[in-house]
Amino acid sequence: MKILISVFNNLYTDQRIEKICKTLYNNGFKVELIGNSWDGLPEIFRPYPFTRIKLKSKNLKFAYPEFNQKLYSLLMKKADKNTILVSNDLDTLFANFYVSKNMNIPLIFDSHEIFTEMPSVRGRFTQKIWRFLERSFIPKLKYMMTASESYALWFSEKYKIPLPVVIQNFSRKIEHFDRLSVTKNQENLTKIILYQGTINPSRGLDKIIPAMKNFDDAELWIAGNGPKFEEYSALSKALNLENKVKFLGKILPEKLREITQKADVGLSIEENNGESYFYSLPNKISDYIQARVPIVVSDFPEMKKIVERFHVGEIIENHSEEELVKKISIVLRNGKKYYRSQLETAASELCWENEEPKLLELYKKVVLENF
Repeated sequence: MKILISVFNNLYTDQRIEKICKTLYNNGFKVELIGNSWDGLPEIFRPYPFTRIKLKSKNLKFAYPEFNQKLYSLLMKKADKNTILVSNDLDTLFANFYVSKNMNIPLIFDSHEIFTEMPSVRGRFTQKIWRFLERSFIPKLKYMMTASESYALWFSEKYKIPLPVVIQNFSRKIEHFDRLSVTKNQENLTKIILYQGTINPSRGLDKIIPAMKNFDDAELWIAGNGPKFEEYSALSKALNLENKVKFLGKILPEKLREITQKADVGLSIEENNGESYFYSLPNKISDYIQARVPIVVSDFPEMKKIVERFHVGEIIENHSEEELVKKISIVLRNGKKYYRSQLETAASELCWENEEPKLLELYKKVVLENF
């Protein structure tokens, strides 16, 4: 059974896609991944074939239609009657939907977020276009999965569709992480506050950077890249905080895991600038937990649920400097050893290995109903 999986990125750091492809590949499916050249063509290695469509457009407004046009042509060439199409997020759905209809083959839509409610599109004319596409396609989909229970409920209630399958974006289990580095780090005088992920608006970074002046014995490490990289780097310089704020850049997942283990606290402090963020469960939370790093998170339903259930950190009530310093300081004072047993419990449950059976069950259902 051939599976053609498409996503609008260059495949370099997309952990959800990598995990899904690897699981399907390991279970006998013939997987091919299709991405694009947006943000460059860094060298990557995968055990399954992949293609990256080269884009001429330099602006997303034009890149999205160019990609879908080229994706449609590519899928029509590569797909046959024994193919399952997989569209990741709304920005790949147009091409996949019409190839599915034209060739009468099944389509699985994987919504990593609520695309129309992302801060980057809210309140703009482009939001109306994406909402039109969302209304046009989602009620017609037979197979849909998404990344959190809150997302599934949102789509179900919004479009009166059956509840999508929830495949949470948890990291693979780390059974034997580097305990030596953890022990050594507990003895360090300088503690590490870690943010990993895209440097976008509404991630709380412009709030935590100024707050670093209140920490005498801690550094903020920012692992990632994105549209706000230059602005936030300039902010740290303007505030004379370059010695306390370290920008590590974009890092491959394997190397990132090593860095995560060194942290004393992991941040997921998104701001409520859209329902996509509010109902999200970012992958970095699972990364922190697998590295046995306690967390400080926003008061959002999915994140709050994990902290309250497993007692692995603190929840901020707002993004004021005082609140951020207060909650981060609690975790730093407690130390990693304080959270060790709770993190072990959470790591054993919140892992990709527990999501794989649900993913495979969905694909088996698609095969049985269509082939």
